[in-house]
Amino acid sequence: MSTLLVVGSANADHVLTFNELPQAGQTLISEQYRLELGGKGANQVVAAGRLSNPQQKVYFICALGDDSNAAIMRKTWAADGINLSGCYDIANQSTGTAVIFVNQHGENSIGVVPGANAYLSAEHIQQQQALFAQADYVLVQLETSLDTVHQALILAKQYHCTTILNPAPAAKLSNDLLRLIDIITPNETEAFALTGIEVIDQQSAEKAAQDLHHKGVNTVIITLGSKGAYVSEKGQGQIIPAPIVNAIDTVAAGDTFNGALMVALDEGKSLTDAVMFANLASSIAVTRSGAQSSIPYRTELT
Repeated sequence: MSTLLVVGSANADHVLTFNELPQAGQTLISEQYRLELGGKGANQVVAAGRLSNPQQKVYFICALGDDSNAAIMRKTWAADGINLSGCYDIANQSTGTAVIFVNQHGENSIGVVPGANAYLSAEHIQQQQALFAQADYVLVQLETSLDTVHQALILAKQYHCTTILNPAPAAKLSNDLLRLIDIITPNETEAFALTGIEVIDQQSAEKAAQDLHHKGVNTVIITLGSKGAYVSEKGQGQIIPAPIVNAIDTVAAGDTFNGALMVALDEGKSLTDAVMFANLASSIAVTRSGAQSSIPYRTELT
């Protein structure tokens, strides 16, 4: 058995659709409402849970509020085989929440309340040393505090785990933090935030990857949407294309990619084959609406 560990955020997304987005002071009747389970950490752990094999155990460290959304999340994640022993309930706080207004053109306005996500602390991470001690891979993002992310990476390296950082939302990171990362998976926007290099083609992707290599990251995977991913390992790079599909919703595509990548690498796939597996999983996700509801199961990739 091997252990995959995700540390990160969880949100309840309240999605309301309109013909046009409301203006300041305007009240409109929504055409549709739906509750979507989201948050980058939660999306990634769901992808890992659904795409893993029976020899892989998937764990999640997160913080939830004391509300009904937390109960829904726990029930849903458990159904995907995710172990929630590392999830904390934060008293007198809401679970992370986003209210999303979407119009007929796909444009949106989003308000986010971090809620319990803001309370996932470095101390919480320290309390989970037993999980890190048994983990083979640790995947983190940037929707919790940088102190929390940093502590998770420190513990992961202490226990000889392979570390994967999805640096989203985009942020500039210290070299001390970057040196703790084995594999980094920015998109074009996030690569620019990290390196100051605008990624517009393979040549600029190579320059951004080389900058991250110089900062201590061995493997750089820059996701390029429908074009696939630029993969650079110890300075040697190539674009691995994604399947051509009719994309209708790119929410959680990157998260699906990251969860799938971790599963495939843990199974012993080569980096190229693991990225191909991750590209395939994310290409299925973009053909469906929603966040976690769009993430495929392993049987759909065979």
